[in-house]
Amino acid sequence: MSAPGYFRNIYDTVVSIAIGMKITLKYCFQKTVTVQYPEQRLTFAPRYRGIHEFEADQCIACDLCAKACPVDCIYIDKTAPRKIDKKTGKASGGELLRFAIDYSKCLFCALCTEPCPTECIHMGKLHDLSCYSREDVVVEFAELDKKGQRTPIPLWMERNAEKIPWVKEEYERVKAGKLATTAADIKPVK
Repeated sequence: MSAPGYFRNIYDTVVSIAIGMKITLKYCFQKTVTVQYPEQRLTFAPRYRGIHEFEADQCIACDLCAKACPVDCIYIDKTAPRKIDKKTGKASGGELLRFAIDYSKCLFCALCTEPCPTECIHMGKLHDLSCYSREDVVVEFAELDKKGQRTPIPLWMERNAEKIPWVKEEYERVKAGKLATTAADIKPVK
């Protein structure tokens, strides 16, 4: 190697280190953007698709959501056909024995919400359903409805409800069976 080539390599090395250090120092003194979850609430896009919310009293068990599901993760059992009562706006007729979603398979694609004629299933705003076994990822929405809930209560929410104010607010909403805001949901085309 010649002397000019040697010094050119040294010069290139110093310049590249200087460029890298400039970038490092630029970000080193900026305010951090890391969210201290769960102490701080995460912000989601308006059309975020989280764990489903299900209104069993409006479900006619037509199986359209299960047929639309690309991974066959929705399971529905009923005793007889159901229909919406015009006076009450609730489903009547047969009994909804089972409405379950296997979240180990679910893609959160929201294809199940669009064909529903009664709009009883929609995407919620909860994002975490951690559990201890594979059986726990199959959510039995018909059983939740008997407790007055529309979506499952995650373990982290139960454990942190008393410590963190926003978690307590969300925990109370889920436990009371209130639906998450659907203000940003895409309206069905009629």
